[in-house]
Amino acid sequence: MKADIKQYLEKHGFEQFEPKAVLFDMDGVLYNSMPHHAIAWQQSMQEFGITMTEADAYATEGARGIDTIRQMVLRQKGEEITLEKAQQMYDEKTRLFHAMGNPPVMTGVKELMGNIHRQGLTIGVVTGSGQRPLIARLLDDFGEFLDEAHIVTAYDVSRGKPSPDPYHKGMQKAGTQPWQTVVVENAPLGVRAGVAARAFTIAVNTGPLPDDILLSCGADLLFSRMTDLRDAWHQLF
Repeated sequence: MKADIKQYLEKHGFEQFEPKAVLFDMDGVLYNSMPHHAIAWQQSMQEFGITMTEADAYATEGARGIDTIRQMVLRQKGEEITLEKAQQMYDEKTRLFHAMGNPPVMTGVKELMGNIHRQGLTIGVVTGSGQRPLIARLLDDFGEFLDEAHIVTAYDVSRGKPSPDPYHKGMQKAGTQPWQTVVVENAPLGVRAGVAARAFTIAVNTGPLPDDILLSCGADLLFSRMTDLRDAWHQLF
């Protein structure tokens, strides 16, 4: 694992790696929520005449919902819809998602946060979601380690993942530079965003995509489960 850190430093031309903050994605990292999201995406978009598959839901995970919708409509109907129309469609997706109940916290993540917190590192969340109930749940579930000042949502940036902007914003809130920041992601767009922000980016493959996809997006390390990252944390840092 020291070799992975050395490779990271060489890739970005940094002289040192001194972690001071860990920025987590939310869906598929903190919560086992992607199966619910995939169903909600498929059902809601069907209501508007848009075909969205389970694979589409996983491939676009991490992006702002309104951006995903505008791209899907443009691709399938050749129309550029307004932000207001995209928000209306996203609201229906949100309604269906919440109707399925709360997804469970990902196994191992609370213990991992406890380890990080005891090391004195700042914990943040960087999500493409803008759903207020989800943000409130983050504080309920992880309030021992996390406060609202260190949460970045879709409405904090104008460009979502895979742009580096969300993670740049997370670093700004944490008061860190890229070589002081660890990103934990599970989706291709999120990994690309973390790498573009030049943070040390760990992929945890909690979904159905092949490992090679996440590695090809530039992940510095890859784990199969959150429990594996939890168990390896002290070896890493």
